Amino acid sequence: MALGLAGKKAIVKEINDVASNALSVAVAEYRGLEVADLTALRRQAREQGVFLKVIRNTLAKRAFEGTQFDDMSTVLKGPLIYGFSLEAPGAAARLFKDFAKENKKLEVTALSLGNGVLGADKLDAIASLPTRDEALAKLLATFKAPVSKFVRTINEVPAKFVRTLAAIKDAK
Repeated sequence: MALGLAGKKAIVKEINDVASNALSVAVAEYRGLEVADLTALRRQAREQGVFLKVIRNTLAKRAFEGTQFDDMSTVLKGPLIYGFSLEAPGAAARLFKDFAKENKKLEVTALSLGNGVLGADKLDAIASLPTRDEALAKLLATFKAPVSKFVRTINEVPAKFVRTLAAIKDAK
């Protein structure tokens, strides 16, 4: 059954709202994937906080207008599935990359972090972006390192003295 004008406007509004709040978007061609594979992909997306949607490219172009992904309209060709990262910038790219390892028919065509369209060759770089928790852990480890080294250095003075006394005791 054909989609009416009201239905199309609702889809455009929904995608526009999601795109306005998304950190990044990944677009992949899903030609040849079976329904069971797409269902598995959707399940993984829900678990990872990625919004997945299969929509017509003309509706996607209209939905991207006025968002940070406005320049994506140049690469929207073919049957595409859109993945919007809502929590971590690399979540959608990571999802598509991991899923494409098992299903060769899913082919990432474009990515965007909101500052221009990136090709599929940048998939590994974006997929390796840390999540918020990983980034905070790395930051805290960076803050902690100088303090730890300072404490070890201060502790080394009495430890060296004790080792020297023990060596003298063993020698006598």
